[in-house]
Amino acid sequence: MIVVCGEAFVDLTPARTKGREAYVPHAGGSPLNVAVTLARLEAPASFLGRISRDFFGQLLRRHLAANAVDLRYLRDGPELSTLAFVHLEPGEEPAYLFYTENSADRRLLAEDLPPSFPSEVQALHFGSVSLVLEPGASTLELCMRRERGARLISLDPNVRPGLIADRDFYLARLDGWIRLADGVKVSSADLAWLHPGERPERVARGWLRSGPALVVVTLGPEGCLGFMDGRSVRLPGMRVEVVDTIGAGDAFMGGLLAFLHHRGWLPRATLERLTAAEMSEVLTYASRTSALTCTRAGAEPPYRREVDRA
Repeated sequence: MIVVCGEAFVDLTPARTKGREAYVPHAGGSPLNVAVTLARLEAPASFLGRISRDFFGQLLRRHLAANAVDLRYLRDGPELSTLAFVHLEPGEEPAYLFYTENSADRRLLAEDLPPSFPSEVQALHFGSVSLVLEPGASTLELCMRRERGARLISLDPNVRPGLIADRDFYLARLDGWIRLADGVKVSSADLAWLHPGERPERVARGWLRSGPALVVVTLGPEGCLGFMDGRSVRLPGMRVEVVDTIGAGDAFMGGLLAFLHHRGWLPRATLERLTAAEMSEVLTYASRTSALTCTRAGAEPPYRREVDRA
């Protein structure tokens, strides 16, 4: 099982109705999207996080349950749900406006963590908004530190600059998370903010030296880069008719973890032995999953049968 840790909130995405712009609620949040992707790709997935008891929170719970995501680690609370208004411009990354003050998902506390995970849990994935907003960020970092070495730790920072009050503090904290992680995925857009002017290859190789066994950089329509000790691969992007790119990075992350699960490559010791050809297989599957997500509106990852025949 892969446990995905972090936020679940409501994306309000733009739509036209009767000639006017409206916003339609969809289940969102990077970790929620990764968990749903895993489940649709038939990898056993569980979600660890906290949601509201309000009607938006019920929407999130229904969405996870409808996609067969295990909910044993889901907690709830009386606070309101986080809302994220999405702004789309052709050819650009989606922009987000977050409403997070005292919301339920950021109130995850140490006592909400399970005392331990069963042996069936092979990997924990962390990322995005939940690693920025306190007190939940410290709770998840505690979990990451506690579980390091016991199971694979996966990280996707999925940076949201509008929520980061102190850039230097965030960079220092991110460096600590990378040292704890076995696998890291980051987008070129993230790197442009984290390390402006630096080549993605240079940043990725630096991160690799600090601890991870695998670092992947996604390049949008240009494909992706993968780095391991002494070997690297570059894959071109998969050409599709893009509707929007919401959830594309999350689908890539879910596809990557699902493929590692299906091949039995999740243990770190196994991951470290992958050849360049095997790494290409992993990234090809993740890229297909991401590309298919871009062919439909919103964060709607494909099912395993769709990726297998793509």
